[in-house]
Amino acid sequence: MFKHAIKNIKMKTITHLAKDRGIQDHGWLKAAHSFSFANYHDPAKMYFGLLRVLNDDIVAPGMGFGTHGHDNMEIVTIPLKGALAHKDSLGSEGLIGLNEVQIMSAGKGIQHSEFNGSSTDEVNLLQVWVFPKEKNIEPRYDQKRFDPQNSHNLFQTVVSPVKDGEAMWINQDAFFSLGNFDAGKTANYKIKHPRNGAYLFVIEGKVKIDNKELSRRDAIGVYDIAEIEFDFTEDSKVLIIEIPME
Repeated sequence: MFKHAIKNIKMKTITHLAKDRGIQDHGWLKAAHSFSFANYHDPAKMYFGLLRVLNDDIVAPGMGFGTHGHDNMEIVTIPLKGALAHKDSLGSEGLIGLNEVQIMSAGKGIQHSEFNGSSTDEVNLLQVWVFPKEKNIEPRYDQKRFDPQNSHNLFQTVVSPVKDGEAMWINQDAFFSLGNFDAGKTANYKIKHPRNGAYLFVIEGKVKIDNKELSRRDAIGVYDIAEIEFDFTEDSKVLIIEIPME
């Protein structure tokens, strides 16, 4: 009875096309903002639930973000191309590359810098900000490599509120999952927390969700649903950010 009921629920959606993102070209940095950020402001795109920022950044060789501070924000970075050099006030320092994910709990305050780790090649990264569940915690840093074979035609959870799992811990009831799917495949994603929605970002490829076809860098937010069905019409890479809606 429960599964039958799910299929008859009409989920609520909001679509964000790649062409409608806020584009900023600073020379050394080319940024595409899914939500209002810095000089880009759209009152209709302030957040999705407790998801505040999703930036798609391309950083020129040898350039980057100098030391700056954050507090009370969960910050997840996913390199898509190249390597990012990280340094912070906790003493963490190193490179983050393809198939790795970085997370910082800014908590009561952290200083950090992020630079392109190459002097010859661009780096492309996604940076995601999530409002925290608990404020003013001790700041922390973590990064981890995930085997891409574990996300081939599957959704692999890379960030989770479960502390003893394979994914990295986040100070929020949020889950980040990555999947690499072959053309012609279908998949289902089940919402893990009853008050959550999901923001689905197509990194590469084409996918149909709720009879909407999304292409490279398009996104759709869905909520009031327990399960999402995907139909991949091209080889695709997808990020799912499952997030509390309030």
